[in-house]
Amino acid sequence: MSIKYSKDHEWVNAADASAAVVGITVHAQDALGDVVFVDLPEVGKSFAQGDVAGVVESVKAAADVYMPVTGEVVEVNEQLRADPSLANSDPLGAGWFFKVKLANPAELDALMDETAYGSFAASA
Repeated sequence: MSIKYSKDHEWVNAADASAAVVGITVHAQDALGDVVFVDLPEVGKSFAQGDVAGVVESVKAAADVYMPVTGEVVEVNEQLRADPSLANSDPLGAGWFFKVKLANPAELDALMDETAYGSFAASA
């Protein structure tokens, strides 16, 4: 499974069948600037697709982090909490936000692939 993207500039990688990894896109971190704080969701909390699951704050602005798929948070990135700049330096890798157990894997089909997201982000 490749990475999928939401219209709210989150990415989700469901390569691991037990939990999908969620983070913000390169476009989102570019728009925010230097990330200085992240508010991550509580492990064990469930969210519907589109719910606000966290907050990312930068020197320029604060932005909500939306849940791209329905599910239960099973892990948060404590390294990101300790070093929020990982969201800038490696947004698609070490800067991931949380892992979620998918409640409805079919929701992934409605998200954008890399090509579609690239076009979307370029016009945003």
